[in-house]
Amino acid sequence: MNKPSQAALLSVDEALDFLLSQAHPVEAVEAALTLDALGRVLAATQVSAISVPPLDNSAMDGYAVRAADLNASGETRLAVTQRIPAGCVGSALLPQSAARIFTGAPIPPGADAVVMQEDTTQVDDIVTIQRAVPSGNNIRRAGEDIAPGNTVLQAGVRLGPQHLGLAASIGLARLPVYRKLKIATFFTGDEIVMPGQPLAPGQIYNSNRFTLNGLLRSMGFDVVDLGIVPDDLEATVGVLRSAASQADVILTSGGVSVGEEDHVKAAVERLGEIAMWRISMKPGKPLAFGRIDNASFIGLPGNPVSVFVTFCIFARPFLLRAQGVMDIAPRGFWVEAAFDWPRPDRRREYLRARRVPGEAGATRVEIYPHQGSGVLTSTVWGEGLIDVPAGATIARGERVLFLPFSELLA
Repeated sequence: MNKPSQAALLSVDEALDFLLSQAHPVEAVEAALTLDALGRVLAATQVSAISVPPLDNSAMDGYAVRAADLNASGETRLAVTQRIPAGCVGSALLPQSAARIFTGAPIPPGADAVVMQEDTTQVDDIVTIQRAVPSGNNIRRAGEDIAPGNTVLQAGVRLGPQHLGLAASIGLARLPVYRKLKIATFFTGDEIVMPGQPLAPGQIYNSNRFTLNGLLRSMGFDVVDLGIVPDDLEATVGVLRSAASQADVILTSGGVSVGEEDHVKAAVERLGEIAMWRISMKPGKPLAFGRIDNASFIGLPGNPVSVFVTFCIFARPFLLRAQGVMDIAPRGFWVEAAFDWPRPDRRREYLRARRVPGEAGATRVEIYPHQGSGVLTSTVWGEGLIDVPAGATIARGERVLFLPFSELLA
């Protein structure tokens, strides 16, 4: 691979562009039941062979009529000659008659309007229609949603509930989807222990394992969790070799900085190569990317907030692209700052923030008072990240770019 220089810090955009250039989408395709395809990535564009709806049908409960039979200046009394529930097909409607019809039922031949039942009164077999309606009233036309030959789903879309409903509406019981990306994770540090165990002096609970596994599983990937690895070079080499043999991507937290106990970067270089290392961003400067055999490697920082933010900004788009998703850019919006940020940093910063009401119904954002890379509370308090360009300051009332977690975690 054409590697960027490791001597200088890469900008966020440079690093992301390089990462995406190295994301090789999975090629294997499998047929998934449409009912079970939520979160999967569509491998082939889907074209409808039918019209939706298949026939002109009623948009509501009421009476199918000929519009020309209705009295434009008063009430109209018509004989009710048939009843058409959804799923049944009526007979031709004779002049000066009406058909009791229900939502979704096909419009009978001869009828050209539906009067909603709230504008009618029926006694025995006579319906009184209180006002005239135009031709086409309350009728859903055949094919007004989908016509034969229409493209309904594009390849590369990550299937949500609405996509599954649309596929079902054109009769697709199965969908071609890419196989799930398999991600191997492990976590380094002699100081980390699992919740439920007592903490010895100097130890902390392993929050990163829960954060990363939750992020990956919420995105629908198959996760191979290889647990906690001691701060030892040979142990790290061993777990990396195992991870590379069974996963498409290896994702770690910690061990990629410059400390004497940070062995992950050296272990990757023994088995493969590191192509990218340091990013000009805060939080999250040490972020490594490389390859071991056929597996990609992403090494996130060890601090809990750095893990969360670098996953959102870098790992998420890389993994989505590798899974075959085409649209990966999170959608942010500009909003007024309810805070001052007078201290510029040479790195691009991502501040944890949430929306608050402003004047006249406007939305503003405020930031968590403690923006340290170990303050995991800020990610729960916050609703998103404010993207602060390198060297920039923010004054209260200025507009800032807000990236909601609903986009970054989707």
